[in-house]
Amino acid sequence: MSKTIHIGSTSQFNTLLGTSKIVVTDFYADWCAPCKQISPIYEQLSAQLSRPQKIAFAKVNIDQQQEIAQKYSVTALPTFMIFKNKQAVSRIRGADPRKLSEAVKKLAAEADSDGASSSGGFGDAGGAGGSTWLGSSLPKGYSDVTDQVDIKGLDLLNSNSDFGNSRTLFDASRPSALGDGKGKGKTGEGESKKDWVESDTDEQLMLFIPFQSTLKVHTLHITSSPPTPPAGDEDEIPMRPKTFQIYSNRAHILGFEEAEDIPATQTITLSPQDWDERTGTARIELRFVKFQNVSSLVVFVLDGDGDGEKIRIDRIRIVGETGEKRELGKLEKIGDEAGE
Repeated sequence: MSKTIHIGSTSQFNTLLGTSKIVVTDFYADWCAPCKQISPIYEQLSAQLSRPQKIAFAKVNIDQQQEIAQKYSVTALPTFMIFKNKQAVSRIRGADPRKLSEAVKKLAAEADSDGASSSGGFGDAGGAGGSTWLGSSLPKGYSDVTDQVDIKGLDLLNSNSDFGNSRTLFDASRPSALGDGKGKGKTGEGESKKDWVESDTDEQLMLFIPFQSTLKVHTLHITSSPPTPPAGDEDEIPMRPKTFQIYSNRAHILGFEEAEDIPATQTITLSPQDWDERTGTARIELRFVKFQNVSSLVVFVLDGDGDGEKIRIDRIRIVGETGEKRELGKLEKIGDEAGE
C-alpha cells in the first residue's frame, strides 16, 4: 500500500510540514510524461523510506494546487523539493531517478541518525544526487531561490581566467575545497578542478546577477574557502571578501568607476566571526524592505579580510521568495522527448 500523501489543500500541506521533520515533495501534472515515468520510482522510495514523524513523501498536482506551486516557484516538471523543519532545503529539477534516489536515501539515513537536526548541517549533504548544496541554514519562512538566477545573463568583472567563471558561483554542487580542506579541487587528467572564482589584477570583483522572475531577496550566502597559508606567505593566498556593496534592479553590470558614483542599495562589512569555518560560508542579511521587487542584483566586492591582492569566492546562494506569481501554463517539462 502506498505511503505517499496526496495533497488536497494548502492547509493539509502546511500541517504535514509541521508534523514531519522531513518532507519530500513531488510536484507533478497529469499531462507531464516525465512525471509519469519517474512516479513508480518515487512511490518505491516512499514505501521504503517513510518514517512516522520523521520523513514523509507527498505529491502535489500543480494544476489542482496552484497556490502551493506558485509559493515555491515551481517552473519545471517534475520538481522534487525537500523540506526540513518546515524550510525548503533542497530542489531537484527533472526526472532523473539516480539523482532523486541518492538525495532521498542520504537524507533518510541522516533522519534515522538524527544527523539532519544541526544548524546548517544539511548543507554538507546537499550536493549529493544533484540537489543544491547549502553552506548555511535557511531563515524561517524563506527558501533557496538560487535556481531563479538567469545563468545566461550573468556577468563578472576582474576575474582570473585560470579559475572558475560566473556560472561556477551558482553551481549546485558542494565546493571541492570542502572535500580535502586544501582549497584545491579533485584532480582529473592531471589538472585540478578549480571550481571557485578569484580576482585578477586586484582584490575587487563585480558580479551582475539577473533573475528569471521578480524576487524578494532576504539573504545572500557567500562561501569562500581559501587554504590556510604557510607562515610568511599570507600575501600569496587569496582572501575572503570583506566589504560588499549591493545594488538592486540595475539593467546591466556597473563599471568600477561608475559604482563609485552610484549609491549602493546596501553596504555590508563582514568580520572574521561571520564565517562558518566548517562550511566557509557567511550570511549577508539584507534590509528586506529594500529588496522587495528585485529583478537583478549587482554585487561589488571592494576588499578582502587581509593584506593580500586577490579575493576568492566559491559559491553564492540567494535566499528569499518569489514576489511575482507565475503563469503555470508556461511550465517546462524536463526529461521529455521531442514530440511527446
